[in-house]
Amino acid sequence: MLHSPSFDVEIKRYKEQQNAAVELVQIVSSLWYNQAVELVLFREQLVDEKISVILNHIRETRILTSHTLSISDVLNTARVLANSNLPPARIDIGKLTAESIKQGVNGRELSAFIFNELKGIHDYQELKPRDVVLYGFGRIGRLLARELISKSGSGKQLRLRAIVTRDPNDVKSLLKRAALLKSDSIHGEFEGEVYTDPEKNALLINGITVNVISAKQPEDIDYTAYGINNALVIDNTGAFRDENELARHLASKGASQVLLTAPGKGVPNIVYGVNESTIDLEKHAIFQQPPVRRMQLPRFCLLSKKK
Repeated sequence: MLHSPSFDVEIKRYKEQQNAAVELVQIVSSLWYNQAVELVLFREQLVDEKISVILNHIRETRILTSHTLSISDVLNTARVLANSNLPPARIDIGKLTAESIKQGVNGRELSAFIFNELKGIHDYQELKPRDVVLYGFGRIGRLLARELISKSGSGKQLRLRAIVTRDPNDVKSLLKRAALLKSDSIHGEFEGEVYTDPEKNALLINGITVNVISAKQPEDIDYTAYGINNALVIDNTGAFRDENELARHLASKGASQVLLTAPGKGVPNIVYGVNESTIDLEKHAIFQQPPVRRMQLPRFCLLSKKK
């Protein structure tokens, strides 16, 4: 007759897993907010996730690898990464841990193994903060705002600085935009702070001032008046589709590149994971990266340029 573990034993085991997950969350958060290093688990986001969600992600890794991972395995890898001098990067801690187990790496060898696996991580140019403007604030624009704010980290990468709409500059319009950003009928509540600043005609999103600019056409905007320079303008309107139309954004002061989130014509198309490293960022100032499927967000690969 098989005997199941007692209730007390099961509670103790799960509490140990929870404590390990708490430490993992602390490491993930510290690396992200202080060093702009994002840890993912087989592409699943770990930043700002709940303990139960992280434990569930780890349990589900048995579907992806023949070597079942435990929270302690992942935590050991995270501890090594926390003590490494890492540049801004996105590291799949799941793949890294699975490979160490596959190769039979023991605890004493783990640091050397991870150092060898990440030896090319410093071959990329240091990321510089980049101002971003969302031109259009429909559903795609609002989801991009959520993504940009949640991925702002230490502020060393993409920084949402402004939103452009055709609404008038008044309190009613500002409150409407804040409400739509906070609550989405499909994607639910935005788990962050959203307040309005009528004096500046801006939204305060997680303590960050995001100017709301009213304009009927791109050429009329002077972004430098808001302290915005060398900005990446992400066009979510779908109103401008070809290179000539999108070039109107470059006529505004403070804008230097344009990214289209809808299918365009005659514009270099970035497919993340396929050709992002072949796009010449010095030669082209206008790109398109339309969602692959409904509501899938662009991956912002413009900052991933190798030396």
